[in-house]
Amino acid sequence: MHAKQSPFVRENLRGAAETVWRAQAHLLSLQDQEEGYWWAELEANVTLTAEYIMLHFILGTHESRPIPKAARYILDRQLQNGAWELYWGDGGDLSTSVEAYMALKLAGYTADMEEMQRAREFIAARGGITRSRVFTKIHLALFGAYDWKGTPTLPAWFMLFPTWFPINIYDLASWARSSTVPFIIVLDKKPIYRPNPDFNVDELYAEGRDKARLALPDDGTLISRFLLGLDSVFKVSESAGVVPLRSRALRAAEEWIIARQEATGDWAGIIPAMLNSMLALHCLGYSPDHPVMRRGLEAMDRFGMDEGVTFHVQPCISPVWDTALAVIGLVDSGVPAESHEVRRAVDWLLSKQIFKFGDWSIKNRNGLPGGWAFEFYNDHYPDVDDTAAVVCALSRVKTLDEAYKREAMNAGIEWVLSMQSKNGGWGAFDVNNTKDFLNRVPYGDLKAMIDPPTADLTGRVLEMLGLTKYSAPESVVSRAIKFLRENQESEGCWYGRWGVNFLYGTSLVLSGLRHIGQDMSQPWINRAADWFRSVQNDDGGWGEDCESYKDLSKRGRGDSTPSQTGWALMGLMDSGDYDSDSVRRGIEFLVERQSRDGSWSEPHFTGTGFPRHFFINYHLYRNTFPLTALGRYFAHHGD
Repeated sequence: MHAKQSPFVRENLRGAAETVWRAQAHLLSLQDQEEGYWWAELEANVTLTAEYIMLHFILGTHESRPIPKAARYILDRQLQNGAWELYWGDGGDLSTSVEAYMALKLAGYTADMEEMQRAREFIAARGGITRSRVFTKIHLALFGAYDWKGTPTLPAWFMLFPTWFPINIYDLASWARSSTVPFIIVLDKKPIYRPNPDFNVDELYAEGRDKARLALPDDGTLISRFLLGLDSVFKVSESAGVVPLRSRALRAAEEWIIARQEATGDWAGIIPAMLNSMLALHCLGYSPDHPVMRRGLEAMDRFGMDEGVTFHVQPCISPVWDTALAVIGLVDSGVPAESHEVRRAVDWLLSKQIFKFGDWSIKNRNGLPGGWAFEFYNDHYPDVDDTAAVVCALSRVKTLDEAYKREAMNAGIEWVLSMQSKNGGWGAFDVNNTKDFLNRVPYGDLKAMIDPPTADLTGRVLEMLGLTKYSAPESVVSRAIKFLRENQESEGCWYGRWGVNFLYGTSLVLSGLRHIGQDMSQPWINRAADWFRSVQNDDGGWGEDCESYKDLSKRGRGDSTPSQTGWALMGLMDSGDYDSDSVRRGIEFLVERQSRDGSWSEPHFTGTGFPRHFFINYHLYRNTFPLTALGRYFAHHGD
């Protein structure tokens, strides 16, 4: 025990210890008993379930799928004002509501039903279909509910640009690429699938469908205007039948899609890529009974959550990520590193390492495979974040074959180092994926067409290097620290690309700096710790709303949540602060809000898919991050 402890530390130790034991027991109860991994739900908005319904009506497979249950799920999540949310507590989102309405109408709900009337009123009040996002309009156009003329043109010949060309498909982020290649086919074919001749959602046009303005997004910049002008040229060329190398390009897109299907049927490990790939192949004449389509449909079903009365689709599944975070939380809170449960989890993680060249190798010519992906199956797309997290987890444990474990860790580390971008930071799936003008193409109104380096991933990589004591070239670390210093906000915090938001980014950066051996008393680092203390809520916790991606005045501001409180506490402790009033109050917040079964409740979405446009509630975050924070506090102050 530390020589001097204040009364509040002794009191908190008792509460924290009991909280830790309950949290450990709860987390261990969630471990898969056969294989040893953890896997919790990823909850998103209803659009993916709506698009699931749409795809099955297009394929004609809707009668063999749980469409009524999926519709019930959508209805159950409708707000009193008639809308559907982008994330919990946002009050309603236009595009999400349009897609939900469309899916319900396909499923047999009529416009005169009370729920549909309320939805229509919300949609009309916000401008109707013409104000919705591009991808929503594309999904409506597939059913003749929107004019294809109002969607972007994506010339098929884009598929044929070589990798050395200034613009090519590998300049897009992996998630954008895995959807764009299928949409090259879809936007070329412009199919219309009507469940019946009279089907429409004309009632969702606030101005009336005959007066609808078929305009593409324009952010007012010169590059946006230029790209809109190009789109007009492409449309004229397309209407005249002048599309160079069209047949060859469509064949190349088809072959690309087929080549990237996993043996299990998955594409890129994400539902949008799976939905869009099957839609594209169907446009080319593939029937639902074709082996490629059959495997794809089976894979998509595995992403579903059947809860008896309802059915919905997750955007992705996260067993590798969840398992790495669970191992870190358990070991950091005192579960023996050589315990049976931990070893089973580690053995499973080691079995998921990827030794195949994927899309990342197109721009990374020097790296050798050795990373981990997020999902059960996704060999084409390992990512830096998962790989670094897995290596961090492995570094904490002892296995029966330590030499093999070290070889696996080294392979993962070396792959991550090969993914460092020129500016010193790391992106998720690709190296130097930084052509920002691609976010302004008419097709890319989600502003998520690229995968640039970010502070949160760079912080995690530095943590990995520090924990493993890997002898990386000095230039690797110095360039990374330079990147972090250049991207620090004036308030002292860092942007979080993959978690909401500045609380997440700042926590990971401080962890990386501490583990890599930085002097944590430096003024620029102290500013980050001071920022954490400045945004603590009156209840002792921390929280940040998803709106902080749009409104910087909301940085670090929002209702307190267990996961975000865990991030803030870990950040403060990594800065060297274990004893301040802020830390004490944060610990008390977690202790007081733990449920009797050892879990925490968290309806908030604290995971980020696409900033501003897509958020996720990781159902394991509420349990792993508080446990990790409490465990580190207890380990510092306890015996």
